Amino acid sequence: MSAGVRLTHVGLCVSDLEKSVEFYCLALGFDECGRLRVDGPDTAQLLGVPGLVLDLVYLQRDGFRLELLSYPAPGVHGSGRPRRMNAVGFTHLSFRVDDPDAFIAGIERFGGQARPERTVTFEGGNRGMMATDPDGNWIELIERTPPDQLSN
Repeated sequence: MSAGVRLTHVGLCVSDLEKSVEFYCLALGFDECGRLRVDGPDTAQLLGVPGLVLDLVYLQRDGFRLELLSYPAPGVHGSGRPRRMNAVGFTHLSFRVDDPDAFIAGIERFGGQARPERTVTFEGGNRGMMATDPDGNWIELIERTPPDQLSN
């Protein structure tokens, strides 16, 4: 491990910043911890997006920081469809949850989509489920086994 190196955040480009802030805060329990607008040539060069105007919102949960990025200029690109899990690159966010049905209901209430065809029951009885955020990014839910049901 290198001294002086620290992971600070993971960035996620979104099509509708306010809708995504609402989704990640109200459905997934993140807290907003900062906003920033950037539009200079240095950032455009760093990110490889000429002429950018970039709005950033920082969200935090469980010590993890997520950066939502929105590009008023030149705009965002992409299909908004869920990508294949075996496509190279970041694939999903994962949550361990006590009540996956309630968690899925919150996801759907705030613009996400449950993917019931991806629900499985693991050995031991707990479930794994998949959903997507409003832009089609994958969210994995793993049901937490209650402590009184864990085997030693």
